[in-house]
Amino acid sequence: MNTHSTPHPVTSPVILHIAVPAPLYRGFDYLANPAFALPPLGSRVSISFGRQQVIGVVIAHKTTSDVPRSKLKIIESVCDQHALLADDIFWLAQWAADYYAAPIGEVMNSVLPVLLRQGKAAIASTQTVWRSVGEVSAMTNILARAPKQAAVWRYLQQHPEGQRAEDLDLAFSQWRDAMRELQLKHCVLEEQLAHLNTIENPQRHVEADMPTLNSEQQAAVERILSNDSGVYLLDGVTGSGKTEVYLRVIEQMLAQKKQTLVLVPEIGLTPQLLARFTQRFHANIGVLHSGLNDQQRLNTWLAARDGVLDIIIGTRSAVFTPLANPGLIIVDEEHDASLKQQDGFRYHGRDLAVLRAHKLNIPIVLGSATPSLESLHNVQRDRYHSLHLTERAGNAQTPLITVIDTRAQRSHQALSPALQIAIQTHLQQGRQALLFLNRRGFAPVMMCTACDWKSDCLRCDAHMTLHQQQQRLHCHHCGSERAVPKQCPKCTAEIIPVGTGTERLEQQLAERFADFPIIRIDRDSVRRKGALEAQLNKANQNTAHILVGTQMLAKGHHFPNVTLVGILGIDQSLLSADFRGPEHAAQLITQVAGRAGRAEHAGEVLIETRLPQHPLLITLIQQGYSAFAQAALQERQAASWPPTTHVALLRAEATQAHKANEFLQQALQHLRALPDNALTLWGPAPAPMEKRAGRYRAQLLLQAQQRNHLQRVLKNLPEQLSQLPAAKSVRWSLDVDPVDLF
Repeated sequence: MNTHSTPHPVTSPVILHIAVPAPLYRGFDYLANPAFALPPLGSRVSISFGRQQVIGVVIAHKTTSDVPRSKLKIIESVCDQHALLADDIFWLAQWAADYYAAPIGEVMNSVLPVLLRQGKAAIASTQTVWRSVGEVSAMTNILARAPKQAAVWRYLQQHPEGQRAEDLDLAFSQWRDAMRELQLKHCVLEEQLAHLNTIENPQRHVEADMPTLNSEQQAAVERILSNDSGVYLLDGVTGSGKTEVYLRVIEQMLAQKKQTLVLVPEIGLTPQLLARFTQRFHANIGVLHSGLNDQQRLNTWLAARDGVLDIIIGTRSAVFTPLANPGLIIVDEEHDASLKQQDGFRYHGRDLAVLRAHKLNIPIVLGSATPSLESLHNVQRDRYHSLHLTERAGNAQTPLITVIDTRAQRSHQALSPALQIAIQTHLQQGRQALLFLNRRGFAPVMMCTACDWKSDCLRCDAHMTLHQQQQRLHCHHCGSERAVPKQCPKCTAEIIPVGTGTERLEQQLAERFADFPIIRIDRDSVRRKGALEAQLNKANQNTAHILVGTQMLAKGHHFPNVTLVGILGIDQSLLSADFRGPEHAAQLITQVAGRAGRAEHAGEVLIETRLPQHPLLITLIQQGYSAFAQAALQERQAASWPPTTHVALLRAEATQAHKANEFLQQALQHLRALPDNALTLWGPAPAPMEKRAGRYRAQLLLQAQQRNHLQRVLKNLPEQLSQLPAAKSVRWSLDVDPVDLF
């Protein structure tokens, strides 16, 4: 509902405070144009800003300004007669700009689809749809002598949702003349409908054939539906049926004619959830993610705003989708770091979803088999309700986990003898094996056999990865690439690939298991549109017996016939210098292991490592993720790290290392001089990867025991930092609640 949406005539020179699309931390004052009705809060206006014509968002009406009225510009035009942003979105955007110390104009820009940022009218594009009219008995006589018309009419009758021109082109070689005659006979209705990126079902209902809930699932559904609001952490082991809980709660939302917003961390999870939802619900379902074009995003955004869509599934930015009848928000895989924006407006989709649900007074469900320590901490503080699913659905058994010590194994040999034997055994039983290696490419580095040359990136403190199929070296940090040298550039000796990536693993598996089809799923193999869905279909249809991939393969997917999971190359995660490193490693291992034995067949997990006695591995295997998480929370509290304290990371980068450090030293002195400063300051220090994309990076960590202490400093800090003498020679950013320190 928009309480600020009604336009009023301009009776006096009202001052409009406007957020402009620029990296500036304040709004700008303009005079309302008496030629137009007063634009309401949350509406767009066209203004002259500097030498440009831009689209801004009205964020306040004022009667006074720090700038003399004679110097204020008048707005050029009004784009919206009513507020474009609903009350909750308008409030959420302003709150997020304050909390994340982000430029208000950039935040407002992020909230709107691209075409609306450009000033396009908030109207969906349309498409022509034809529907049949009348009963079969009545149409038989009318169409008795027109078989072509009869065929088209019967086809339309079989598709009551209506058919587009492209649908009819697939069904008939010639149909337009017949359609024209059918319209003249009033047998067909032609409509102009919004061109949506949706699954449309005019007859909305729920499929009757549903699995029986176990006692824990039933209790979770009842608890969520027992209150009109609240945050529910659905903590369920992998394969415990969290999605079925989502579906049952959504069913009740549909019955109440309320909308559900579902957030997923990555685009790769959208097709799977969409398939589950469309199998269960005959409802209007829309998707929002970066794979859509600008018009599709706008159409879906508008359909959600107007209440056309019942369910909206989207990635991080979908948290800002307007809802006409909000009933429920779900955040699937709530622990996933992909829910945090890592550049520009650095917001966390999960945290804003929780805040929005509270503002709307509706329930929100956070689902995960490996809940974030932040969410578990909120459960301990009675801010979230905890719901546990400890049983695997369908009586599936928890997989047996075994650690394989690979210290004696050569670096280019990815497959230990024990893992090879296990793969052979499971394949001979007609099962599938999933091999996880979170390192794409053929080999992470090439090295000279005679000198110290390595395939280092010239722009980063990192090695370039060999991609053998392309015969190119790629830097996975800055994107630069070059041809593979035929010999060592330094001494002309032979160079060899060292280490293993998913390409090399796939090659070794193909050599060892030549009779079994293999698919690889990583960012390189699924670049083409539809490639990921095609590979996942092969996995689900058992046309591929061995699945190889990175996190893209392991995250959230359900492969019923996978009974063996091999986890390779995890030692780097275990040795991370980031204080969140152990948490991320534990989540990754648990999530990947959970792909094994999710149906009636027993599962087995083999973990290859050179650190077989690592405490994290021992805890996970012997006691599980929950025990690890509780111990990790205690360690964080003892060390005064989040979530028991609150941090923001000030990053700086420059073409010369001393310039980044100089800026941060000035920032440090400024922060120390602030009155009532209750912050602990760590640094400045070089970033873990100091040089990246030709720029040197350093960082300063701001830490506070109380959130309001940190927010008090952050409120004016961006403007203060921009005034520092060294500010013009660096790029700097503030990251509030960073998910990593890299």
